[in-house]
Amino acid sequence: MNRYFGGLLAGWSATLAISILILLKRQMGLEPQLELVGMPAQTLGVGIEAAWFIHVLIGTTWGFLFAMFGEFLPGKHWTVRGLAFGAMAWLAMMLWIMPMAGAGLFGLNFGFISPATTLTLHLVFGLVLGATYGWLSKPHGRHHGHGRRRAVLH
Repeated sequence: MNRYFGGLLAGWSATLAISILILLKRQMGLEPQLELVGMPAQTLGVGIEAAWFIHVLIGTTWGFLFAMFGEFLPGKHWTVRGLAFGAMAWLAMMLWIMPMAGAGLFGLNFGFISPATTLTLHLVFGLVLGATYGWLSKPHGRHHGHGRRRAVLH
């Protein structure tokens, strides 16, 4: 498997992880004003199903970008780089997406807890992204005839 496909897989895995947290947040009634998938649906004028598809597509695409540029991020381990990547994605969302969606800079129109909630979700995304990508990059199994282990991503 090449590193770009591994990035897509890691991005999809990280998106799945935060999607579960978003659904749990909704079920528990935490910050009902902060609808992280519903807000883009309303902004784009699409249904919730299309918004979820866009959410998964964007998260998976972030994984591809991580595969391209992750080695330039700070940190020795992929997990640390993933956390840095998640923090950068959060900052982009706070400075660009939230104001565009009418939530204000850092989403403060939804209250002071919203930046912390979204930061937590983005850090979980980055953690899963980096850990998954790092796991896929580690040697697994034996390379035929040479006695050396090979990485899943190459």
